[in-house]
Amino acid sequence: MEKVQIIILAAGKGKRMNSEDIPKVLIEINNEPIIKYALKSIKESKICKKPIIVIGFQGQKVVQALGTNYNYIEQKEQLGTGHAVGVCKDHLENKAENILVLYGDHPTITPKMLKDLVKSHIESKSVITLTTIKIPDFNDWRSAFYSSGRIIRNNKGEVSAIVEKKDASPEQLNITELNASYLCFNAKWLWENITKLKNNNSQKEYYLTDFLKLASNQKEKINTILIDTHEALGINTPEQLEIVTKFISQHSNL
Repeated sequence: MEKVQIIILAAGKGKRMNSEDIPKVLIEINNEPIIKYALKSIKESKICKKPIIVIGFQGQKVVQALGTNYNYIEQKEQLGTGHAVGVCKDHLENKAENILVLYGDHPTITPKMLKDLVKSHIESKSVITLTTIKIPDFNDWRSAFYSSGRIIRNNKGEVSAIVEKKDASPEQLNITELNASYLCFNAKWLWENITKLKNNNSQKEYYLTDFLKLASNQKEKINTILIDTHEALGINTPEQLEIVTKFISQHSNL
């Protein structure tokens, strides 16, 4: 059994990116598809031999662009991040001890962060390890994070939930500890609970972030690791693409 299996979510169309003809993860930064930056960091981390890439919209273009070094699983309907991970269950159950979920449109992750995340998860013996960032404000390039989920902690300082921006109260919108999106799961717990996710939200989608509330209600241990703010940058809009392109151009090691 593998210690860690990585799942990369790459099924999205990127409606806000004005690129109807290609999947979002194949949009280029400096002549490289954005997903290749994440794949390079994964390879250098040596955490996982053969990541799984969840494909959807024009998935064959992703396969053609990336080749045979990866396993591909199709998400026929895009019903949210929780659903995307759920389509991997039959392929992965009893194959790995831990599941790390990453995103094909987040190109600024580093091998060190991935190794630190997995190490923290395994040592903490938690069912979920969540990456977070803390920012002073939402000014300048940090405005890209205003749409991020807010981290809700109880009076013991433990994470009890993530509240998405559209569901947040004015008071919660002022929270500056944010969900950085990368999640590491105890695989046994994940597959036992994957069907408990509900889609009773405005988007009618199954969200991975709902696992936090589920684990909290079960009194299971949730671990968090604070990561560098830039490593949480994702690309959902042309403005965010501009921010990330500028950052990558300034950091030629990425």
